[in-house]
Amino acid sequence: MSSSRTQSSSSSSSSSVWQLQYMKLHFFTRIRSLLKSKTSSRKRNHQSSPEISSAQHDSENVVAPPEIISKPPEDQNEEVVLQKTVKKLHFGSLEEKEKAAIEIEKLAREDKNTRNLMAELGVLQVLVSMVGSDIAGQQIAAVRALIQLSHGSNTNKALMANAGICSKLPKNVEVLDQLTRHGFAELLLSLSSLTNAQLPVASSLILPFLMDTMNSDSTDMKCKEICLATINNLCMVLENIAPLVINGAVQTLISLMLVKDLAEKALASLGQLVVTQMGKKAMEECLAVPKSLIEILTWEDKPKCQEYSAYILMVLAHQSWSQREKMAKAGIVPVLLEVTLLGSPLVQKRAVKLLQWFKDERNVRMGPHSGPQTSRVSSGMGSPMSPRSGEEGKKMMKNLVKQSLYKNMEMITRRGNVNMQKEACRLKSLIISTSSKSLTY
Repeated sequence: MSSSRTQSSSSSSSSSVWQLQYMKLHFFTRIRSLLKSKTSSRKRNHQSSPEISSAQHDSENVVAPPEIISKPPEDQNEEVVLQKTVKKLHFGSLEEKEKAAIEIEKLAREDKNTRNLMAELGVLQVLVSMVGSDIAGQQIAAVRALIQLSHGSNTNKALMANAGICSKLPKNVEVLDQLTRHGFAELLLSLSSLTNAQLPVASSLILPFLMDTMNSDSTDMKCKEICLATINNLCMVLENIAPLVINGAVQTLISLMLVKDLAEKALASLGQLVVTQMGKKAMEECLAVPKSLIEILTWEDKPKCQEYSAYILMVLAHQSWSQREKMAKAGIVPVLLEVTLLGSPLVQKRAVKLLQWFKDERNVRMGPHSGPQTSRVSSGMGSPMSPRSGEEGKKMMKNLVKQSLYKNMEMITRRGNVNMQKEACRLKSLIISTSSKSLTY
């Protein structure tokens, strides 16, 4: 009985050893064939270069220089480094794998063909598994290598997604340093570009990491900006709208749109979300939306943000009496009047359209041209306003018009003074030049 157990254990150990040896043999055969094809193409390139004339060979009776036949030493060094690096990554210890990942990052940055070769050698799968490591140095080394391997190659990005990179993201952002957060954010931005190539990305797996990173007070502005760019890529696909809303993307974007350095990207994503049913409903339920968007309309130094804000307000106010009432209470009318006078041409058009919906003091009726064509509501389109509020609105409009006229007059006067000064300088120089020419001595 014991002899049979011994035989079975020995047979199992021998089979595992045989499998390991077979795997190593298969790996080295594969890398040898790839390197052989690479060197053969280089040899053809060297042989196609101008050769020494045959008459000189006959007279001197010497063999061709060895550099024409043999591979250049730099090619040999590159192939040796590549072979050793890939071998360490597959079969080395934890420390050797970390060093190999750093070397792979360097090689992938220098040569695009090396990136494709790395993917064929199964490097991506090993690096993806290293991303889930608890060792910080090994984790960031793998992330940096994957970033370089993803540049300019949708194939490599798709292989990373299939290898499960989205499920390897850290659960707790606060334990990561700024360098690691920045690396993960840059890698996710690169992977999110697959949406433009109609390739699936597991948005439900990466959104928790993005939301936690953007909501964290310890995350720097640059990292948040990269995360916003990733969200913007995800918003382009309709299937990602539901995961975005469920993971609280609307609330996060609303909080970030008040930060001037991040406002433009946050408003761009909100503009894509608000045209969907789920996104619009989530924004309508947020109490801070009308007031915050109206505040952004006053940012004269951010015309693009004003345009995005006016667009979102148009979509929210269209055929929605409750939203228009919130906007009116938040003081949108005087802000719109100011924007129509001082804003960019695009925001002026949108502000005029919004004012058309607020101008009737007694009963607002929307025409078919007044916004996106959705289901029409026959009743409750507007609310009557009291005579007192109407008088206050007229007085406020007169004050705004006066302020605008004063600003325009100041601007015209300033420009006139500048032009007069320029003209005076020109005349003075002209008089001096003509007088100097008229002198006879």
